[in-house]
Amino acid sequence: MDAIISMDEGGQIVLYNRAAEATFGWPASKVLGQPLSMLLPPRFRSGHDAHVKQFAATGVTHRRKGEGVVLYGLRADGAEFPMEASISQIDTDEGKVFSVIVRDVTDRVKARQALARFATEASAIREQEKSRVARELHDELAQSLTALKMDASWLRDHVREDPDAAVDKVVGMLGMLDACVAATRRIAADLRPLVLDDLGLVPAIEWLAQSFTQRHGVPCALDLDESLALQEPYPTAAFRIVQESLANVAKHAQARRVDVRVACEAGHLVMHVRDDGVGFDPQAARKPDSLGLMGVRERAQLLQGSVQIDASPGAGTCVRVTIPLPRASAGGLTP
Repeated sequence: MDAIISMDEGGQIVLYNRAAEATFGWPASKVLGQPLSMLLPPRFRSGHDAHVKQFAATGVTHRRKGEGVVLYGLRADGAEFPMEASISQIDTDEGKVFSVIVRDVTDRVKARQALARFATEASAIREQEKSRVARELHDELAQSLTALKMDASWLRDHVREDPDAAVDKVVGMLGMLDACVAATRRIAADLRPLVLDDLGLVPAIEWLAQSFTQRHGVPCALDLDESLALQEPYPTAAFRIVQESLANVAKHAQARRVDVRVACEAGHLVMHVRDDGVGFDPQAARKPDSLGLMGVRERAQLLQGSVQIDASPGAGTCVRVTIPLPRASAGGLTP
């Protein structure tokens, strides 16, 4: 399955198997007798020759070539690709023969890059959420508590000399305390809505849609599968995906209506959030994730799901998320 290439002491290729043909795209007839460096990008060829000479002088029979470093090969069409390579040598009557075993690791490198990008995005989302909570605590609670402290100090100093004004001050303080309690409950609900734990996913999304409409004045129509009964982490993931999609609508869409659908189809949890807002051009957008959809992608990917974004200027946006479910959940039963 791996490409195997052998060369003589002069660096000429003397063996080139079928896997090597498939990996590099050159037929053996075009490679045999040619320098091995033809299979490397030009910028690496001098380093390769020096490495082979050093390896020949050490007497080591086998070692990892470039261990811990990504090597690159050159295909017949000029495309470069990452590879792993090990080299060994044997002594023959005609001199030393060096054999290189090459494995194309393009998929592995892409997976690592995707994982690194995913981790970076996830960290950015967490920091953004922390900033949002900190801002709400400062703007809504800290300022109100500061005002309450000032009013309490006033009461301490003036309650005896002006009882009527003190009563008015207390009434104002009670109203401010009510607002603080409401803000605390709202912030706590945004962090983890109790309705999700107490009543389940469907009532939680209904509450979410009602809150969205109250805050932004945008009607939110629901199409929910009432039979959904899922075990964690699926309910939380679905709730957060809908929540973050609605937040994205509120920030960017300028919509007059939103439609939300959550159902189980063919063993998958499917979620659609469609708005009739301004939309955008996916081809022109440099980073779709910059539209606030990184959190949606993160949660879907954690559960091996997929995200599809359908949008066009002036025609709104539809976020479609599909997450595979365990067999028991796919049947509508709690595992």
